[in-house]
Amino acid sequence: MALADYLRPKRLILVGTAGSMWDVFFEQQDASDDDMLDLLIEAVHESRVDAAMLSIQEERLTKNLGLPVICRLISYARDAAEQTKVLLTLAELVHRGEKVFLDVTHGFRHLPMLALVAARYLAHVKDVKVGGLYYGALEMTPTNGETPVLQLDGMLQMLDWVESLATYNKDGDYGVFAPLLQQDGLPEDKAKQLTRAAYFERSSNPVKARETLGSVFSAIKTHNGPMGALFRDALTERINWFSGLDRAAWELALADAYLERRDYVRAVIYLYESLVTRAVLERKFNPNDFSQRNEAWKDAKQGNNQVKNLEYLRNSLAHGIKSDNAKIKNLVIDENRLAAELKKFRHDLFD
Repeated sequence: MALADYLRPKRLILVGTAGSMWDVFFEQQDASDDDMLDLLIEAVHESRVDAAMLSIQEERLTKNLGLPVICRLISYARDAAEQTKVLLTLAELVHRGEKVFLDVTHGFRHLPMLALVAARYLAHVKDVKVGGLYYGALEMTPTNGETPVLQLDGMLQMLDWVESLATYNKDGDYGVFAPLLQQDGLPEDKAKQLTRAAYFERSSNPVKARETLGSVFSAIKTHNGPMGALFRDALTERINWFSGLDRAAWELALADAYLERRDYVRAVIYLYESLVTRAVLERKFNPNDFSQRNEAWKDAKQGNNQVKNLEYLRNSLAHGIKSDNAKIKNLVIDENRLAAELKKFRHDLFD
C-alpha cells in the first residue's frame, strides 16, 4: 500500500492464492466487517478463499481507496501448467498499452522469478510497458530506520540484452543493441553509427558497413556502462568481422556468419561477392569498380562449373529466378541439401 501511495496508480490489482493472508490485509485496510473477517480467517487457515469472498472485499476496498481494485485468485504456480495459468490471468487483467508496476514483496520465493517472466510476457503479448519491479526487503538491514525497497529493474534490463543477443544470433542485426547501449551511457551519435553499420551490412554493402563500424567499434570495446560491461565482449566478438585483411575476407566472414544462422540468401550473396572480390584482387583490379569486378568474374568462371553453379544458385535465391539447372532447382526446395551444398562451395572454393 505504501508503493501504491507513492506511484498513485489508476487501478490496483491484488493477486494471491487461496491461502494468502487476505484476512490480515483487509483488516489493515479496514475493508472487512467482523463477521466477514472471521470467515476469511478460517478460509485462509484452510486455504479455501474463493472468488465470492474476494468480490465483497473488492467493493469495500475500492470505496475506501478511491480507485478501482481487483482481487484475483491465482494458483501456487507449482508446475509449468500452473505457472502458465498465472501468466494468462495477468494478461487478462492488464489493458493493452498500459504502464504496469509489479510488486513481488508478499509472495512465495519462486514468484519473483515468475514475475520476471510475466514482465517480459506482458510486454510482448499485451504491449505493456513495465515501469518497475519492486520488492520490500523486510529482513534486510534497515536504512535510516526504514525497510529497504529494492527496484529489480536491472534484471529487466538484463533480459532486454539477453533478448537482443538472441535476436542478433537469429538474424545478424546488431542494430538492436544501439538503443540499449545509448540507455547504458554510450553517446547517441555512436549508437546511431551502430544502427547505420547494421543497415549497410544487411543491405549488402560491406564497405560502408566496415567504414561505419570502424568509427564506433573502439567506443563499444571500451564502454563501461553497467549493462554494456556485462555484454561488451559478446557484442564486440559478433561485430569483429570487419577486422579482416581485405574486402574478400570481410565478405567471407559475413558469408560464414549468415550460413551459420541459416540465412541462405545473405550467405550465398556474400559467398559469391567474396569470390568475385578475390578474383578482382588477384588481378590487381579495383574491388569497388563494377566493370572491373564484372571482367574479373567472367575470367574466374571460365571452365569452372562449380563457380558457375554458385552464380546460378545466387541468382536463384537473390532474385527468385528459377534456374534451368536441375541441380540448382533441387537445392532450393530442400533446406538440408542447400545448407550442405553451400558448405561444400565454402570448402572447395575457399579452403
